Amino acid sequence: QVQPVESGGGSVQVGGSLKLTCVVSGYNMGTSCMGWFRRRPGKGREGVAVIGSDGDTDYAVSVKGRFTISQDSAKSALYLQMDSLKPDDTARYYCAADRSPYDCNAGSWYDASPGFKYWGQGAQVTVSS
Repeated sequence: QVQPVESGGGSVQVGGSLKLTCVVSGYNMGTSCMGWFRRRPGKGREGVAVIGSDGDTDYAVSVKGRFTISQDSAKSALYLQMDSLKPDDTARYYCAADRSPYDCNAGSWYDASPGFKYWGQGAQVTVSS
């Protein structure tokens, strides 16, 4: 059974960095779109970053230039390096995998439409000023 498991969340001050890790056991990475989403307090889910089967990446405007998504297929791991964190980045971050038969460039990845088959439980990130 495929189950993404996130780790690496925590509390950090403005301008600090955190790296989230998502281990997706039982899943053949590199075959479909994978990504990170978040839910900020009082707001709906939103896309943060995705990486396609060809390694191409895309980011939400709000995090572009500050966040970096990457993967290590040998470790079945998806990463999100978050730098220059702001209080507005405070959220629960979720890992999502497998959008087959679609890749990241179909529909709206930001809205997870078409959707992803597998979701993690999330990791809390809190940025304080």
